[in-house]
Amino acid sequence: MYDIIGDVHGHAKLLKRLLAEMGYKKQEGVFLHKKRVAVFVGDFINRGPQIRETLQIIKAMVDKGSAYVILGNHEINAIIYGLKNKAGVRLVPRLSRGSLSLVKTLQEFQDKPDEWAMYLKWFRSLPLFLDFGKIRVVHACWMDENINTLKGFYSEGKYKKKLFREVYKKPDSEIGKSVWQTTKGLNLTLPGDLRIKDNRGVEKRSFRMVWWENPVGKTFRSLSFENKSHLPKYTVPPEIIPSFVPYPDNAPIVFVGHYCKPLGPHILKDNVCCVDSCVTGSKSLTAYRWNGEGTLKKKNLIVAV
Repeated sequence: MYDIIGDVHGHAKLLKRLLAEMGYKKQEGVFLHKKRVAVFVGDFINRGPQIRETLQIIKAMVDKGSAYVILGNHEINAIIYGLKNKAGVRLVPRLSRGSLSLVKTLQEFQDKPDEWAMYLKWFRSLPLFLDFGKIRVVHACWMDENINTLKGFYSEGKYKKKLFREVYKKPDSEIGKSVWQTTKGLNLTLPGDLRIKDNRGVEKRSFRMVWWENPVGKTFRSLSFENKSHLPKYTVPPEIIPSFVPYPDNAPIVFVGHYCKPLGPHILKDNVCCVDSCVTGSKSLTAYRWNGEGTLKKKNLIVAV
């Protein structure tokens, strides 16, 4: 059975506490469980105080068969920032606003360039999703169309560098859209002539969407999946809603991270669970202990603080 663990973001101390609470014991330097396997939903680097130790723990578990791990958007940003051409010139000349959190990770490895290069290579060996039949794991959003696209790019146990070059240069291409929606979710971008403000008076030009429910007839508030603000209760004009297929009620349980829900809810639907408890802010780390059930149960959530 599987223990699905939320975004760790370099909080090794909390991760060790959570693993111990779930019965994982350290044997020869690796956390192991006699009957269970951990599954990490991505975003294990950046932000926290023990990024290098977090990587050491997770990779050792994966190498020993005690864990699975997928890529999150933070690992993808790291891969892209590490890409160079044949002359050694970086693809990305400087960190963008969206990837500034990578600074903390780079600082931890500034005297260990070979080790960081090893981790970047390891990242490319990690999948963007897992499908175990009765459960699925993805960092932010499961859409069959995107998943089917991604399947064609994972070969010989890795993603090639040229995939990430295209993702960076052509984010709106088929593979670019598939990677970013899978790891960052579905966004609704407002047209220029439509303006809304959240409850704090901040104008919103785009927001994260609920992708597991039918969007027709929803208000901006009920369609958005924000953790720091509330949008108004005006019905969203149907003509601005992007076309997508909501996650079906009869589909396997899917686990995600990414959305930073310090106070929950973590169970979003009978078959959709977000295990990201926003560890850097809440100082807590969440896992779901799946025991073969077809419907999610609140009692199976474990929170380490």
